[in-house]
Amino acid sequence: MRCPSGWRIVCCLTLEWLALGVWVGGLIVLIGGVIPAVFNTFGGQDSGGFLLTRVFEGYNRLVIGAMAIMGATSCYRWWSGDPAVAIGWGEMAVLAGMVAIAGIIIGVLHPYAAALQAQAFAVQGEAERKAALGALFGILMPVRSLYIVNLVLGILLIGMKAKRSLCREEVLQ
Repeated sequence: MRCPSGWRIVCCLTLEWLALGVWVGGLIVLIGGVIPAVFNTFGGQDSGGFLLTRVFEGYNRLVIGAMAIMGATSCYRWWSGDPAVAIGWGEMAVLAGMVAIAGIIIGVLHPYAAALQAQAFAVQGEAERKAALGALFGILMPVRSLYIVNLVLGILLIGMKAKRSLCREEVLQ
């Protein structure tokens, strides 16, 4: 079997898969492991909440790096003109959706939620604290939903890439 692409494309695709793995794998670890562990280990809502905020800030920085890598590699694949690695509209649409959702979370919702969290945990009165926590949980629900949508889109993108890879191998044999 002859591989139609050079080492640059192989490096490009490797970086792209790695970035996608960090993005999707990070969400799976956070949703499936870190969040339950934090709230089952740390007794207080305050300490667990602050820890999770810091964890998601770190994850968001990784996602920014993954977005940059995937954007650059997608551009390189398009620029290369190599039909074996051409980027399809479906793939670009899913990636654009993931980037848009991540941008909304990172640029708008997460900073707002962090500010509400700090405010809620600083309030002393029971009624005020309850109202502040209500506002915090009100914003955390759409953030959580957007993270899950982004996870589903990432899994869809992995499936699209896997299918494309399998179809390409059938053509080359």
